[in-house]
Amino acid sequence: MENLSNIPSIENMVAATGEANRQVIEELLKQMAKPYGLEWGELYKEIAEVAARDGAKWQEMQDRYYGAQIDLFQRTLIRAAGEQPPPAEVPVYADRRFAASEWESYPLFDYVRQSYQLSSDWLLNAIGQLDVKDATRERLEFFTRQYLDAVSPSNFPATNPEVLKLAVETKGENFAAGMRNLLADLEKGRISMTDESVFEVGHNVAVTKGAVVFESPLFQLIQYQPTTEKISARPLLMVPPCINKFYILDLEPDNSLVRYALDQGHQVFLVSWRNIGPSLAQTQWDDYIEEGVISAIRETIAISKSKQIDTLGFCIGGTFLTMALAVLAARGEEPAATLTLLTTMLDFSDVGEIRVFLDESFVESRERQYAAGGLMSGRDLSLTFSSLRANDLIWSYVVNNYLKGRTPEPFNLLFWNSDSTNLPGPMYAWYMRHLYLQNELVKPCAVAVGKTPVDLGLVSCPVFVFAARDDHIVPWRTAYQSANLLSSDVTFVLGASGHIAGTINPVSKNKRNHWVGEYDGENQADRWFETAKSIPGSWWKPWAEWLDDHTAKQVLAKKKLGDAKHPPIEEAPGRYVRVRCEEAD
Repeated sequence: MENLSNIPSIENMVAATGEANRQVIEELLKQMAKPYGLEWGELYKEIAEVAARDGAKWQEMQDRYYGAQIDLFQRTLIRAAGEQPPPAEVPVYADRRFAASEWESYPLFDYVRQSYQLSSDWLLNAIGQLDVKDATRERLEFFTRQYLDAVSPSNFPATNPEVLKLAVETKGENFAAGMRNLLADLEKGRISMTDESVFEVGHNVAVTKGAVVFESPLFQLIQYQPTTEKISARPLLMVPPCINKFYILDLEPDNSLVRYALDQGHQVFLVSWRNIGPSLAQTQWDDYIEEGVISAIRETIAISKSKQIDTLGFCIGGTFLTMALAVLAARGEEPAATLTLLTTMLDFSDVGEIRVFLDESFVESRERQYAAGGLMSGRDLSLTFSSLRANDLIWSYVVNNYLKGRTPEPFNLLFWNSDSTNLPGPMYAWYMRHLYLQNELVKPCAVAVGKTPVDLGLVSCPVFVFAARDDHIVPWRTAYQSANLLSSDVTFVLGASGHIAGTINPVSKNKRNHWVGEYDGENQADRWFETAKSIPGSWWKPWAEWLDDHTAKQVLAKKKLGDAKHPPIEEAPGRYVRVRCEEAD
């Protein structure tokens, strides 16, 4: 690599870009910690105070760390002299951030990489041995990983050999392009994960034909145009999450679950939640059940003239839907012939890594903040979920966009991921208190919607439960255990990959695999997995077969959508889905 000091303009660019990136990283760390009242200085003060209680143990760990660093430095000097150093006492492990050959071929950067890895491992190991409560240790480990990921040498131009090599090759143009990308992202208020200019809602995502046939202040109800001559007499109502937009279920024709269901002969209705603005800032959790899901069920039944419907809920949409069916059951109504739950939690006993954010003080602060209404920012929510996989969803884009000056590749799923939604503060605070913190759905009648107690055991229709093995938002074992709260015949299918990629896995792609087996609520999830059978391809196919086994008779499809009392209001995907967070009223 050419010496950068021989290229003064690039040397200045490295310094300027490094300073800009340092400020970006500091701001991101503040934003990641802000919603949870975390101060980084206080965090490490807490670590030091706990460590001081066992000085001898701490000193021994420090001695081992310094010994490993000295060994690394000596081996680097030997290598710089052109000789072969002895094997390392602490072996280097694979890390995608340092996969490029430049990290190993240049002794200086090889030293920087290994020194960083030694420091990271030592600090996390030290925290793992602190004499504190498990919840405190998990919190310290999580936020320490956040900090270590942020200060990785790959995130700074002067310590990233890939970036420096690119700077020489482009004569610094990567830094100029990176600065333009940074300014554009600052204007948007978020990091670009994909080339958003390629996508437009209603143009090349969310394009399945249909119409809005009902709307309320909280949601629009979309009815889709049948694609088969005959359809099931019983419609399928889909309830997506209100976090992000519904079109995760209708990205593009070849990976649209909506289109797939239509092609299997189902008449599909779907809830499109409104992006919450100041006018709905006092909306409660009960409103999403009563004025949202229950209203959508009633309107779907009215339009289809069917006594019962098939239902599907995704993530929090599945939580809404199951609660709504329990409420209706308590009132003597059974509108659902089947229930499909995709990556849904009902039992919140294990919520995965997000538990490190949630404790009594955090929830109390949110309840005070939203006592009179307010908005939980979609950007804050998006950053929270991204921080659970920070290297993949934050820092890789910082390096790509700002240091390498590249535009992210077009990817419809990441376009959707960036199209976040605000939540009403009171609804969000209730969610955190009663489900995440107090896990009250596992207790019959512990919560109520209006004056109707919620007992999930009243839900008795056949249930298809899908979970994703690498899901970091809804751990698959939690989804498995959640189904045991229902008085239903349960079919459980486990898919490969994560929360979104595992769910949106079309049959036509023939990718990944899924596991099937006999569900027994008395058995633990791991025991189920031991005997489950792995099958190549998408879980969509067994779901479609399950739905066919429970489907109603077929009837001729109607060409007109809606009915006399529900004339089409506008073409799908409707107005609500197009509203961005900053535009919500």
